[in-house]
Amino acid sequence: MAAAVLILGIGGAALLYANRAAVFKAAVPAAAPKSDLARFATGPLARLETPAILVQAPDQVFKSRDGADVRFADFRGKVVVVNLWAMWCAPCRTEMPTLARLADLYAGQDLVVLPVNVDTGADAIADATSFIDVHEPLPLYSDPSFRLPFVFPGEGKMPQTILLDRQGRIRAAFAGEADWAGPQARALIEALLAEPD
Repeated sequence: MAAAVLILGIGGAALLYANRAAVFKAAVPAAAPKSDLARFATGPLARLETPAILVQAPDQVFKSRDGADVRFADFRGKVVVVNLWAMWCAPCRTEMPTLARLADLYAGQDLVVLPVNVDTGADAIADATSFIDVHEPLPLYSDPSFRLPFVFPGEGKMPQTILLDRQGRIRAAFAGEADWAGPQARALIEALLAEPD
């Protein structure tokens, strides 16, 4: 009996060893499918997420400078670079000049650079207003409910930049600081602008 158990144990171990690649491969979750924009996830944008399954931007309300309700659907027909930022986030402030430069480079084209501040409280929003005013031509939008960072792929990471196509679908997302006026980012934006309406 002991010999039979030993033989079965050795046989099972041999089968496990022979099929180890299949066993361990099944234990590792498959990477999410990516779109053709994945070719831009290189160099400084290596962490760029480019989902193959396209979903609309959330219908979350945020505010314009004058307090009016705004939705991402209001920007349909344009390629939109949404940047979620806060004054307490040093990388957010560091990358803001690159977003201002991006807005300058594409002035008059079908691109909207949309920084949305997520600070809460009147004093913090006043500080954010003063800060954004130094980075013309960027407008001020705010989400004092601090919900937007959690409804996009970055799930609360800051800063968070999301690119929407002309139909308002999420095409790419990046969590962390980046040079949005750099050649890699411009190549990604040019690809989105070149897509048919």
